[in-house]
Amino acid sequence: MVKKKSSHIIVLILLILVTFISIFPFVWMVVNSFMSDDQIYAFPPRFWPEKLFKKGMWDNYATVLNAYNFLKYIINSLIVAGAAAIGQIVVCPMAAFAFAKMKFRGSKLIFTLLLVTLMIPHQVTIIPEYYLMMKIGWLDSYLPLIIPSFLAGAFGTFMFISVFESIPEALFDAAIIDGASAWKIYTHVYYPEATAPLATLFIIAFMNNWNDLLRPMLYISKPDLYTVTLGLTQFQSAYSSQWSLLLAGSVLSVLPLIIVYLFCQKYIIENSLSAGVKG
Repeated sequence: MVKKKSSHIIVLILLILVTFISIFPFVWMVVNSFMSDDQIYAFPPRFWPEKLFKKGMWDNYATVLNAYNFLKYIINSLIVAGAAAIGQIVVCPMAAFAFAKMKFRGSKLIFTLLLVTLMIPHQVTIIPEYYLMMKIGWLDSYLPLIIPSFLAGAFGTFMFISVFESIPEALFDAAIIDGASAWKIYTHVYYPEATAPLATLFIIAFMNNWNDLLRPMLYISKPDLYTVTLGLTQFQSAYSSQWSLLLAGSVLSVLPLIIVYLFCQKYIIENSLSAGVKG
């Protein structure tokens, strides 16, 4: 019993240590966003903002939102990341259903080629992709950031194949006997059963597109179309010494991700609990 309790204490201490290391950068960012530049550069370091719970506490955030148009960047990123994530949860389950339940010639080869794309770095394909978008005339628009997500993504398709294969085959056979078409089977039987994986894929796709910097940097040059990542980059390069404003902008850029996660948390937990359960 003593050894068991000792091991539990050691595990608890390790978990607390890992948790502290994980959340410390975010806590440090939030705390410093309420400081002035002089306080940030002060030596010895100060760990309590001088403006906290006092007049002028929100000055950094007001400056970022009003003087540097950061609210516009957040709205732009919400449009891009939201539309791209919706495209993923619409197209990937359809492709997965075709691979999992509809047998057709060349399905295994096509699925293998789709999985191979996971091993190709994005930087390898960005040049021909940029050339294609330029020829189509989609530069300085959100189309290059959104439309590719409406193609069947390898990760989302692979995830939903596992989900659909875990659904009892008897449901599929019963629907066939009742004369249901493939589309009706998909929309009325399989898609409603994938609520938790849909929420998981939505969050992953939303975060990936929200944090994307390479594509916005290549395709967008108009300031009115800047996303959060572009806004932070431009802000940092122009005002690299004003860390208080940069940190306030970073906190604002993280808040939508936290809100989306909290909204979908119930479905993610449900997906984690049902992982590995078949039938």
